[in-house]
Amino acid sequence: MTSELAREPRSNPREEHREGPLARSIEQQTAKLPSDVWLWAAFGSIATSLVFQLTGEERKANFVGHWAPTFLLLGLYNKLVKLHGSDGA
Repeated sequence: MTSELAREPRSNPREEHREGPLARSIEQQTAKLPSDVWLWAAFGSIATSLVFQLTGEERKANFVGHWAPTFLLLGLYNKLVKLHGSDGA
């Protein structure tokens, strides 16, 4: 005996939700970068923020310091695209 779920055809979610041309283009370009670029960019923003903080430039320190999580998230997204591929591929 088979269940009702086994009889229903399964749709491919990749076919239902495809990336747009802009996202696909960005993914293709950023996939060319080594993954550690994003990590070094995050460390660089932290170091630059520290320098600004030590020189009394608190507003600049806060501004540049907020870049680190963004770089790390971009690196994570880049790694996921490299591992699982883009919808356009």
